[in-house]
Amino acid sequence: MEEKKCCAERMKHREDKEYRDLINRLNRVEGQVRGVKKMVEDERYCVDILTQVTAIQAALNAFNKKLLANHIHSCVVDDIREGNMEVVDELCDTIQKIMK
Repeated sequence: MEEKKCCAERMKHREDKEYRDLINRLNRVEGQVRGVKKMVEDERYCVDILTQVTAIQAALNAFNKKLLANHIHSCVVDDIREGNMEVVDELCDTIQKIMK
């Protein structure tokens, strides 16, 4: 019987362009979070902080969309081609989790 891989063993090599795009997006989010922290420290108005938090959430959603699209176009397609249909269930589970 085939042993299931632990998720810690699963890895994905990303091409330079994809890697740079994802890292740039995360760096922007990180900067936005630091900015919100500074706003709290500076006792800025609540609505201004909430507006920035909404922008962070939108940036993270955009990151998720990009990463999910990349995942479908590479990992999912490759697994289906290799006959691993379990990847479809995993994809559905993942989409349900991120849509909460």
